[in-house]
Amino acid sequence: MSDTSIRKPAIRVSFEFFPPKSPAMEESLWNAVQRLAPLSPAFVSVTYGAGGSTRERTHHTVSRILQETALAPAAHLTCVDASREEVDEVVRQYRQTGVRHFVALRGDSQNGAGADFVARADGYRNGAELTAGLKSIDPDFEISVSAYPEKHPESPDFATDIDLLKRKVDNGATRAITQFFFDNELYERYVERVRRAGIYIPIVPGIVPIHDFTKISRFCSSIGASIPQWLAQRFEGLENDPQTRSHVAAAVCAEQVLDLTRRGVSDFHFYTMNRADLVYSICHILGLRPDAAAGVEKVEMAHEKAGL
Repeated sequence: MSDTSIRKPAIRVSFEFFPPKSPAMEESLWNAVQRLAPLSPAFVSVTYGAGGSTRERTHHTVSRILQETALAPAAHLTCVDASREEVDEVVRQYRQTGVRHFVALRGDSQNGAGADFVARADGYRNGAELTAGLKSIDPDFEISVSAYPEKHPESPDFATDIDLLKRKVDNGATRAITQFFFDNELYERYVERVRRAGIYIPIVPGIVPIHDFTKISRFCSSIGASIPQWLAQRFEGLENDPQTRSHVAAAVCAEQVLDLTRRGVSDFHFYTMNRADLVYSICHILGLRPDAAAGVEKVEMAHEKAGL
């Protein structure tokens, strides 16, 4: 057995980025992409929001990843503020550029967190309908969808939530990526519910490194996610100590992922917030190492795509 096969990690990762809104943010994004690419993620996803300008930025970012890297991008799509025809046209444009993987989401209301989502009469109403629309365009598309270990805040109960997930799967979804969570028991109980419902696609944990505990706490409140008391205690007194906060964040996140691996999980999706250093540190703790050979191949492929 070769040294390479011995060192090959069992953990597989993917990374989520969001499209930049300014030249400075674009530089930050590409620094993150270049930093994380040598870890050979299974794919990288790019988020997508309501409004034409956001869609254009997402398309630009996905196109650049295809042209300048050897990474496999997954493009987010939502049902927000668009007709079926408009969404389908975006999908066809992506397919022409080489995208074959989509993250199909209903999306949030344009009126902000907590506001009711209102579908357009001529639009897709939810992720299940969007998944079916994608498959009607190309049955070979790979489609990831959302899942909620603490249920979607708008769902009246878990049964309703899981029924929608089953409809997504029945319409062609191949993977579910969860909303982030901090209590692994919640994830495990959720997967048990999903399996009992006859859903057998991978349920990939969404993992968020905590760059700012105050901000993540506010966001958790808006989406109905819980924060364990032990986690809050880890960050007590670190509001003005970013260096120690970063060390604690890396340790906490690595502990969570390692515990999930002991429960049989091998695939993880990191919400990077376009910041690579903390995610890279966590991946290093988990045993992931840059693939030097893949790195050379990525550079050569990028040069070839650029015509150099």
